[in-house]
Amino acid sequence: MPALCRDCFTEVHDTRRCPSCGGMQIVRHDELFDLSIAHMDCDAFYASVEKRDNPELADKPVIIGGGHRGVVSTACYVARIRGVRSAMPMFQAMKLCPDAVVVKPRMEVYAETSRKIRALMDELTPSVEPLSLDEAFMDLTGTEKLHGAPPAVMLARLVKRMKDEIGVTGSIGLSHNKFLAKVASDLDKPQGFAVIGKAETDDFLRDKPVRLIWGVGPAAQESLDRAGIHTFSDLLRWDQQELADRFGSMGFRLWHLARGQDSRKISARAPVKSISKETTFFEDTSSLDVLDGHIWRLSEQVADRAKAKSKAGRVVVLKLKRANFSLISRRVSLRDATQMADTIYATARGLFDQVGNEGPYRLIGVGISDIVDESAADLSGDLLDPQAAQRRKAERATDSIRARFGKDAIQKGRGIRR
Repeated sequence: MPALCRDCFTEVHDTRRCPSCGGMQIVRHDELFDLSIAHMDCDAFYASVEKRDNPELADKPVIIGGGHRGVVSTACYVARIRGVRSAMPMFQAMKLCPDAVVVKPRMEVYAETSRKIRALMDELTPSVEPLSLDEAFMDLTGTEKLHGAPPAVMLARLVKRMKDEIGVTGSIGLSHNKFLAKVASDLDKPQGFAVIGKAETDDFLRDKPVRLIWGVGPAAQESLDRAGIHTFSDLLRWDQQELADRFGSMGFRLWHLARGQDSRKISARAPVKSISKETTFFEDTSSLDVLDGHIWRLSEQVADRAKAKSKAGRVVVLKLKRANFSLISRRVSLRDATQMADTIYATARGLFDQVGNEGPYRLIGVGISDIVDESAADLSGDLLDPQAAQRRKAERATDSIRARFGKDAIQKGRGIRR
């Protein structure tokens, strides 16, 4: 059976210890050197960066989040052993792990670290499809002649370089399509390297829970449970048309994934689907002044991100979470796509006015979706608001001043309210 030492990248035979370096990180698989679709997932990325930058945190439970009223962004594996999970309310996380060190997110640092990791991946293949700051698909088909080594070897070198040069670790999933590569990357975390080959696909999936499917959240899981579908074996008993009749377009996807089939290509230019920002309050609030101030600041942040990406959105979205954690979501389509904070704010505030008396709220979010290029943004005027064009011009001027003197050089009064 083909085998590889992940410490020195030597191809080894059936042995527990590498004869070249004595290492014991050996990955074995019949198809190890034949597969080329990979998913790399950093291990507790935000927490790993914090531990890298502050060695005193190395052996301590670390939670990235903030405030008693916030939620967990991520947690290191020490904290995860205690039951802490991403998106868990902070008060609950602290009950499970009272000795945890809580660190506020430093998104600029994480983004810079992510760019360094992306540069390493780009050296392997031009076919890199990022999913977020800390994970990406890679298609290494045809790269063996370029690198003089099969994809498995190059992937082992990648995660070793990440650890040695950048100071963060990652896990690799290697398979014959995107679905199975992503599943594999989660099988052996942290610092794992898992392989799912073509020949074993059916046997591997048969008794696995359907929650392995990326995108099957609680609501979808509940629908599948009602249909008696808990495992991939359950899915295999359904006809394709029956699944489509019951679950719509998702049914066709389920039919194919149940058989380990995924024809999606890895796209280095995957489109941006939405841009959003949200905040969780330290105390539930129904204050119109406070909420309005947050709507403006969030709209401004969304606009800044859209402008940085040269994008605009045709749909504005407002998200509210009540004190009992129930969600309210409202959206409206615009006549023109926009990247202007003024337009996003006015639209989001109008959506809020429709539901504003249903508080108090613990979270508020603003976003845009149906993303297009900025060349299609803000093309026509507003007959009902003749001052809109003047405000857009003022906003562009403000952007220029902030770019030169810093983001706090100019602030609107409504943005100062807390």
